[in-house]
Amino acid sequence: MGHIFIAELMGTMMLILLGNGVVANVVLKGTKGNNSGWIVITAAWAFAVFVGVVVASNLGSGAHLNPAVTIALAIKGGITTEEIAPYLGGEFAGAMIGAFLVWLFHKDHFDASSEDPGGQLACFSTGPAIKNPIMNLISEIIATFVLIYVIFSINGGDGTVLGNVGAWPVTILIWSLGLSLGGTTGYALNPARDLGPRIMHAILPMKGKGSSDWGYSWIPVVGPILGGVLAVLIFQALH
Repeated sequence: MGHIFIAELMGTMMLILLGNGVVANVVLKGTKGNNSGWIVITAAWAFAVFVGVVVASNLGSGAHLNPAVTIALAIKGGITTEEIAPYLGGEFAGAMIGAFLVWLFHKDHFDASSEDPGGQLACFSTGPAIKNPIMNLISEIIATFVLIYVIFSINGGDGTVLGNVGAWPVTILIWSLGLSLGGTTGYALNPARDLGPRIMHAILPMKGKGSSDWGYSWIPVVGPILGGVLAVLIFQALH
């Protein structure tokens, strides 16, 4: 089981380093990519997923990188009960390490952005464009439903590793989700992707750091889990 933990840790670390890294590049003051926009963010997040899947799958896990995927596959029977803990542990640990590396890499720019605590937080975790907890939750449920349902459709629902070439359809899916359904909440889709970095935001020293917005933090955790469970139940019913 140790190889699953390491694989998910490394894959999720790469995912967050590159995914949150592009947000830092676009949002933080003085970077070469400052204000380059949503297309850049959604494209880089999609490619970050590809990188994470390649790294994790080559280290021998199913390259879930996402507790919503792990829970859905556990319901489906794609992984054993004993595998759940190393998957989840690796995903959360990797997300926290990745967030730390984003902060370290962009430290001068975090310091230069001390007057923008909201922008600093955006480099770690998601937040709604319009704060409405019920609608924000619905957004995350629907977007993650699409993610999990389409992943099952790509690989036939058996939970097998997609591999390097097979990761490209998921890359396209993530880009599509960002462009189409990402504008309301920032499309967390992934409890580890949001909660792990949010914890690091709370811990790390930053000039002008504001709130970690813990009042919102449950939505990008609960929403993706509910969306994933709904996706696997409907997929099983239809197949």
